Amino acid sequence: MIFIRNHNTPLVKANNQELSYLLLFALIPCYLSSLLFIGYPTGDVCLVRQSAFGMSFVLSVSCILAKTITVMIAFNATKPNSNLKKWVGHRLPYCVVVICSVIQFIICFTWLSISSPFLDIVMPRNTGKIIIECNECSLLAFWCMLGYMGFLALVSFVVAFLARNLPDNFNEARHITFSMLIFVSVWLVFIPAYVSTKGKYMVAVEVFAITSSSAGILSCIFIPKCYIIVMHPEMNTREYLMGKQQISSRI
Repeated sequence: MIFIRNHNTPLVKANNQELSYLLLFALIPCYLSSLLFIGYPTGDVCLVRQSAFGMSFVLSVSCILAKTITVMIAFNATKPNSNLKKWVGHRLPYCVVVICSVIQFIICFTWLSISSPFLDIVMPRNTGKIIIECNECSLLAFWCMLGYMGFLALVSFVVAFLARNLPDNFNEARHITFSMLIFVSVWLVFIPAYVSTKGKYMVAVEVFAITSSSAGILSCIFIPKCYIIVMHPEMNTREYLMGKQQISSRI
């Protein structure tokens, strides 16, 4: 709501406003995908839950990567005789988002077509219990989906880290760096925890990783902007963002 009400302000418009809205939209299914892992499993839920999680997160990370590339190109295109001027605009970021998302879609579609997850009934010996759970069927496909997501996050982190010191009073690359650092850290911890657990604990680990990484992206990228919009509107000017205006108050 804060972004919608202040959509005409310089801070919201900075660094591709449309990508910011797309990222916010992509974070909604990221959070909602965790609900597919909670409750009584069904065949349809088992079929789509991992793919929904993978597609929504790759869409979010690809938006972040596109925003980071936009920052790099925007600053370097101002240099004399720069060949990057032809890449300035909306076409390149959207191409990055589409290409990255299509690759993940191909991975998920291939997984569902060749070896799709299914509802499995397990009866452990000497326990007297019947366990109903989702069987991912192909661990290779699952780790390929997760590995591709991690690769995009790592690339986003490296590019944002290189762009963190570019001259700007609100350089979004710094916030992207922290968000990707949290994202990568969470999923690096997820791997050994996921491999070493079984049953409902495995599901709990994945739900925690999904919600915490989504919260990391949301808090690191958007909360600083919301803070400036609400608490320091005097900093929400084009002159300040371009470094031409100094504000005496401290954040």
